[in-house]
Amino acid sequence: MPTIALIGAGPGLGLAIARRFGSEGFDVAFVARNREKLDGLVADLAADGITAAAFPADVLDRAGLTAALDAAKQHFGGIDVLEYSPADASAGPLAPVHIRETTPENTQAQIEYYLYGAQTAAAAVLPDLLRAGAGTLLFTSGAGSITPSAVFGNVNAGAAAMRNWALNLAGELAGDGVHVAHVAIAAWITDQAPDGVPALSAAQIAPFYWDAHQQRSAHEVVVAP
Repeated sequence: MPTIALIGAGPGLGLAIARRFGSEGFDVAFVARNREKLDGLVADLAADGITAAAFPADVLDRAGLTAALDAAKQHFGGIDVLEYSPADASAGPLAPVHIRETTPENTQAQIEYYLYGAQTAAAAVLPDLLRAGAGTLLFTSGAGSITPSAVFGNVNAGAAAMRNWALNLAGELAGDGVHVAHVAIAAWITDQAPDGVPALSAAQIAPFYWDAHQQRSAHEVVVAP
């Protein structure tokens, strides 16, 4: 069975992507901080007949993230698709800051979260994918990584750094059988949103990831209503 590893998985988009890939015969490795929530996701997929397992790790803990992905590889026999989408953070050192108030310190936290976490996750699986000459790496951010918003000054900077790196990596690996794509979500991920606010449900977004893996033509996917 092929395996997808979902970094930053939660009950919204992560679970929806897991269901989409699981319906195509993939096993699922969930990676996020909260073991209890991950176990709930595993149980949800089991009810659908999809095999999954939880591997707790914090994307800011590089050694811990690497160890979690190594454990997932050992458990499933390898990872064929990696999807990296750290959860939105609204408090603490990862709180969004207006562009007028950005500093090296509050921007560095976002670079750690988006870029360094993505690089760490990729490094854990890429050597195996290159040896196999196959596989997919998908990196998710908001559309602010392309068209920034002043109120998310530090967040957009970190996400844009990840996007730049992912697109650079995509070009470098294009001839090696490993597909890399950046996914920019230009919508609230919700079933209900205020009037006039662009929104899509997680179930509506998940097929974009399957298409990115299957079609392997686009290195950037913009998801919008």
